[in-house]
Amino acid sequence: MSSEMPVIDPGNHPRPGPTIAIAITGASGAIYATRTLAALLARGTHVEVVVSDYGRRLLRDELGEGASVDRLMSFLEEKYGAEVSAGRLTLHSNRDLGATIASGSHGCRGMAIVPCSMKTLAGVAHGLSRNLVERAADVMLKERRALVIVPRETPMSLPQLRNMVLCAEAGAMILPAMPAFYQMPRTLDDLADFMAGKILSALGFDHELYPPWTGQVPS
Repeated sequence: MSSEMPVIDPGNHPRPGPTIAIAITGASGAIYATRTLAALLARGTHVEVVVSDYGRRLLRDELGEGASVDRLMSFLEEKYGAEVSAGRLTLHSNRDLGATIASGSHGCRGMAIVPCSMKTLAGVAHGLSRNLVERAADVMLKERRALVIVPRETPMSLPQLRNMVLCAEAGAMILPAMPAFYQMPRTLDDLADFMAGKILSALGFDHELYPPWTGQVPS
């Protein structure tokens, strides 16, 4: 029996949008992952999601039981609105190395690992492909597709910094979870909007999740 989890398809998709892979691992920052998922789904994207074991714990610990993987779509709809039903979400087991996103023949346009743990970073940097997150990331690199790595750790050790350099040299974009403040954020959701917007931009999507810099701080 395949370990791939069933597709969650909340709506009709006569013209399916692009396919993007999102991986959630055990670094802090679950809100960045859910905001990115919601923004992609609202744009009609087919999002293929894989969550590591510690990523599953992260969702529950930081966002509550309602955000657990088996309730994820309901959580997104409740928090971000019905517009997330414009997209399609597929959940894969991290142990399923036979999943679609494990192959370069699958038409996945890009991938973001958000948040990215230092363990996952090391696995991607050294091409270990021990699980679906690492294998899918390796596919993005070998196929020269967008791979966005969102590390969340501080301070960083020299091995961690070197692993980031290895990933960047292989073609990944290192996009640390460092929200800006020029847009005068007032809530945690404002900070999540900024990071999700940065990730969408890196994956080639237009968005209005935060105001562009104009040279003037908003009054």
